[in-house]
Amino acid sequence: MLCLWFTNGEKRRFDVKPYLEYEIFRQLKDLAMFNTVRPDGLSVEWANEASLCPDTLYIESIPDKNTDK
Repeated sequence: MLCLWFTNGEKRRFDVKPYLEYEIFRQLKDLAMFNTVRPDGLSVEWANEASLCPDTLYIESIPDKNTDK
């Protein structure tokens, strides 16, 4: 799960699990590799060069209702 903050002030959660069966994302099953995630412009990227575009991150994420904006 990724916790994301967007420039509009929203905090959202993105479940990476459905992507783990795609070849480029399989390595993320290793927690050490998953934890290499970092922002890359408007997207996120991992050390193995897997990345997710900002549209996917926003559209497929859900609001985080546990915290305020």
